[in-house]
Amino acid sequence: MNLTTSTHHHISGTVQCPGDKSISQRVLIIGALMNQEMTVDGFLHGEDPLSTMNALNQIGAGITIDEKGLVYLCKKNHTFQNCDEPLNLGNSGTGLRLMLGLTSGIGLNLSFCGDESLSSRPMSRVINPLTEMGANIKSSNGKLPISISATSLQKQYIYELPVASAQVKSSILLAGLASGSVVEIIEPIQTRDHTERMLNNFGANIEISSKDGKNIIQLSSSNQLTAKNYKVVGDISSAAFLIVAALISKSSGLEITNVGMNPSRTGVLKALKKMGANIEVKNQRLESGEPCADLEVKRSKLKGVELSGEIIPNIIDEIPILSIAAAFAEGETLIKDAAELRVKESDRLQAISDGFSILGIAHKSFDDGISIMGSSKRLCIEEPIFIESHDDHRIAMSFLIAGLKCTKPITVKNCKNIFTSFPNFIELISSIGYKLEK
Repeated sequence: MNLTTSTHHHISGTVQCPGDKSISQRVLIIGALMNQEMTVDGFLHGEDPLSTMNALNQIGAGITIDEKGLVYLCKKNHTFQNCDEPLNLGNSGTGLRLMLGLTSGIGLNLSFCGDESLSSRPMSRVINPLTEMGANIKSSNGKLPISISATSLQKQYIYELPVASAQVKSSILLAGLASGSVVEIIEPIQTRDHTERMLNNFGANIEISSKDGKNIIQLSSSNQLTAKNYKVVGDISSAAFLIVAALISKSSGLEITNVGMNPSRTGVLKALKKMGANIEVKNQRLESGEPCADLEVKRSKLKGVELSGEIIPNIIDEIPILSIAAAFAEGETLIKDAAELRVKESDRLQAISDGFSILGIAHKSFDDGISIMGSSKRLCIEEPIFIESHDDHRIAMSFLIAGLKCTKPITVKNCKNIFTSFPNFIELISSIGYKLEK
């Protein structure tokens, strides 16, 4: 499915931010492990969370969705069970890594598969610590297909993350929770803490501290979790596309409600405000242990900045759309320390560079980042432009937003991947004044 941008637009209105993909997957996994009655509201009905739900149902979770989109987890009379068919996680790296932790901790005999993109992504960063814990995992040189065999994990495990990764941390925590093991994780800097917040919300015995500048998470072996209805806050990574659209376009102002404001995820707002973005945070509150708020965004004159160091893990998923903002900011933006982008759904640094080369945006790409020479002027395009999504939802949406600053329509190829994380992107972006044509 290709999508083509329009040149007639005026971004404005009020929209609700779609549910957070990371939280949606985590609440299914932890909810299924609790094996109690629970309702989940605000769940993101994207392909990634649905792949995780299907995988959990394959091992006996019994998760259902009603006609209004509410998700129901029920109490089952049986424990999780082995499955002869591979658990297919589709395109979901989060789902695969977290399910590896969960099923290793439970002690099941299973295999995993995924689509072509997921099958090319490295999983050793999760497989290695789980194997150290005692899991019996076989893979194809650290990639799919992956199989696990039932074993007992160590009753106490300490692991220091060589590279900051919320998915690795969460996988180990889930393995410890499922096996009743004491787990201590040391991370060089704090990464997304959705798992810790969710475990705390359900009553887990988990403590977080810091020492010598490092973040330390300790999970007890004794945890009596109690289910309660859960509301998923909006995904700030999805909101970022709407925010940048309002900042760089003809916009009289855009309000985005129910945006997750977890401190480990708000780096994108800090980066944009550093660039001069006019973003007002309103109605701050807590939903199921996660902070959220409403955002009011107004068209802004942006400037180039440097983004590097500690903020990078906090904005790693938003760098593609931040690069679009940088392309239409005055002056140079330098992004460094982001080598992680080369092993996402695509080599995102290369994908950004490829798209910029086609659009004529001055830039230089290097091993761990990119420099972008921006301009607030619209891009003068005289002939049809086609940009590859590289089968990556964030690349596809980012360059569709770039179309707001082009004098002629551009076509982004292979946009079906958008449905993995933002299933109503086309309808929502249309509702605020930007039509996309299939």
